[in-house]
Amino acid sequence: MNLKLENKVIIVTGGSKGIGNGICKVLAEEGAIPVIVGRNIENVLDAVKEIETNGGQAFHAFAELTDPEQCEAAVEVVIKKFGRIDALVNNAGVNDGVSLEKGTYNDFLTSINRNLTHYFLMAHHVLPELKKTRGAIVNIGSKTSVTGQGGTSGYAAANGGRSALTREWAVELLPYGIRVNAVIVAECYTPLYDRWIKTLSNPEEKLKDITEKIPLEQRMTTAEEIANTVAFLISEKSSHTTGQLLFVDGGYTHLDRSI
Repeated sequence: MNLKLENKVIIVTGGSKGIGNGICKVLAEEGAIPVIVGRNIENVLDAVKEIETNGGQAFHAFAELTDPEQCEAAVEVVIKKFGRIDALVNNAGVNDGVSLEKGTYNDFLTSINRNLTHYFLMAHHVLPELKKTRGAIVNIGSKTSVTGQGGTSGYAAANGGRSALTREWAVELLPYGIRVNAVIVAECYTPLYDRWIKTLSNPEEKLKDITEKIPLEQRMTTAEEIANTVAFLISEKSSHTTGQLLFVDGGYTHLDRSI
């Protein structure tokens, strides 16, 4: 299927690794120009180089996304380079384990800023360009806002906010023809996930226990599978889809585990 994304300029926060990097690779394969926004200069440049080595186009803008001024500056860099922005993928974040029992007020606010505030900031700053292009926004979210996880109040709250903002922006931006959707992730095997599982005393046993509970094929979702859905939601092929939370999770969140 031709998604007609050729030369579309698409900002992807946290696009140098994990799910974000998978999204950038798929967008580049579709002929789009993913713009990776992140704070680790080496990782960002390496990700851009890999896409270009494989025949795609990519660009970069550096930003510590918890800094409002750097968010605005990153968007300005993209506008200066391309003169347009066609879509935004809000993806950056980290399950930082700020719990109710042990977390402090400052820990909680820090988690919200790491995982939610920049979603608003990036959307706010790209909005004037999206109005011109009738572009799209895709927010990446987590099952933690639906199922809970335990020990991660900040991250769960932030993801609840991501889902709420998806619906709110879909309504607010209707007059401009800007579509806003979210892809909700459950168990996706990324380098960060791999590092987490290896911190456990029984990583192989725990991984087996998790995958056996994923209804479809008893396996993890891949970053590419998340990315394919993101690309579809950005494209004209989903031209009448807005305000939706799409769970790309092999049925993990909603299907009965007894099956």
